[in-house]
Amino acid sequence: MPHHHSPGFLALVKAAKSRIREITITDYREREASGDGMVLIDVREDYEWERGHIPGATHLGRGILERDVERTFADKSTPLVLYCGGGYRSALACDNLQQMGYTNVLSLAGGFREWSGSGLPVER
Repeated sequence: MPHHHSPGFLALVKAAKSRIREITITDYREREASGDGMVLIDVREDYEWERGHIPGATHLGRGILERDVERTFADKSTPLVLYCGGGYRSALACDNLQQMGYTNVLSLAGGFREWSGSGLPVER
């Protein structure tokens, strides 16, 4: 289902995407298979997580991410891959984590919708 986002939100996301790095699902799966130690974080709302999420993901929703991330991942060089429904909220979250000093954060382009739409495994 396509989302219709406001111009202000889209401008905010566009600015964030100019400052962060994204990773495709294909690249993520290749890096995951090589065992390079990336941590996958789902930043969606609780109800979205409960409906289904990418296997192996940790849930830290946008409402608590910045508050709890340092407790959960104290090493700010930990490779973190953030995802949301389509890649917008995760871009904003990556931008915030970089401002907090995290140096190895990526946003999963296409997010959960592209993941599940591609027939990849989903955990409930």
